[in-house]
Amino acid sequence: MTPAARISAAIEVLDQVLAGQPAEQALLRWSRSSRFAGSGDRAAVRDLVFEALRCRDSHAALGGGLTGRGLMIGGLRAAGQDPSQVFTGEGHAPATLRPEEEPASADDILDIPGWIRPLWDASLGPAAEALARQMRHRAPVWLRVNPVKGDAAAAIQALAGDGIEAESDVRLPTALRVTANERRLSQSRAYAEGLVELQDLSPQLACAALPVSPGDRVLDFCAGGGGKILAVAGRAPGLALSAHDADMSRMRDLPQRAQRAGARVDLVGKPKGRFDLVIADVPCSGSGTWRRTPDSKWRLRPEALEDIVALQARILREVAPLVKPGGHLAYMTCSILDSENGRQVDRFLAENSAFHQVSHHRWTPLDASDGFFLSLMARE
Repeated sequence: MTPAARISAAIEVLDQVLAGQPAEQALLRWSRSSRFAGSGDRAAVRDLVFEALRCRDSHAALGGGLTGRGLMIGGLRAAGQDPSQVFTGEGHAPATLRPEEEPASADDILDIPGWIRPLWDASLGPAAEALARQMRHRAPVWLRVNPVKGDAAAAIQALAGDGIEAESDVRLPTALRVTANERRLSQSRAYAEGLVELQDLSPQLACAALPVSPGDRVLDFCAGGGGKILAVAGRAPGLALSAHDADMSRMRDLPQRAQRAGARVDLVGKPKGRFDLVIADVPCSGSGTWRRTPDSKWRLRPEALEDIVALQARILREVAPLVKPGGHLAYMTCSILDSENGRQVDRFLAENSAFHQVSHHRWTPLDASDGFFLSLMARE
């Protein structure tokens, strides 16, 4: 496919997304109906769609309208390119520009939904605008080195053997940032043998801050794919690791991932007994990961956020009895909104005098990678 044909395809996908279809679903439907498109074409169209969604409102202003076509025109203008050189109407290129597709000013547009903006500003204070602008850019790919299988130097060397470039990070010995050929990761020897796992830097930093000692019982209560429990697995010997999720199907890949990592994780339908550490990485708005899932920020609604906050509170009430005296509860979200973070923790502590907060931290793309929150609480 030519660059112009890829833009035509992105316009088609974006129109479906703007009509209410999730981006991944729209991309999959386009891919299945476009057998002529190679893997490079599919990746390029995906990148165009996600870039447009990260900058939806500003690109719409620059492109003359909130349509797939407008977003692509605006994206070219934002990149300093003349869209008339692409919108030629020749071959598979989009039709030529129309008079009404002139650019408007986008200087004051931060690409945050209007109803979220007050919550965003109140949560982030002076950093709100800078973070909103940073959220327009593609997120880097991070790997976590499994210390059971090797160190960062060994991982970098193994990845290089498959043509993947990565560099270590001074903040965490197990963190690697991929700098080239990230799409080869799933086929690499380092990944297949459990030497590295995909995990963003911010949750890596959060997991590294969790207190674990040899022989501890650790429960990941909202385990999903199991990234947090596997990050803890290599921290101390003899850990008894358990994973639970309200939807057990979300953990279907965890046994295979654990085997690859050289760890044992028991999947439990109903946790029993008490644990030295309970990790509750709860469902959230995902506002800290909007660079990776940009359509979700436009799909989120006020009533959905209210439901999420209520669910988080219920989960905290449910996990509190599972923490043994002297044990710890790690409350985590991939959100940067205070209603899901600090205020949620304050309400829990006000209702549970047996717990106190040991530490808390919020990471963002301004100081780490994804937006991520950790409150570490101890039971008396």
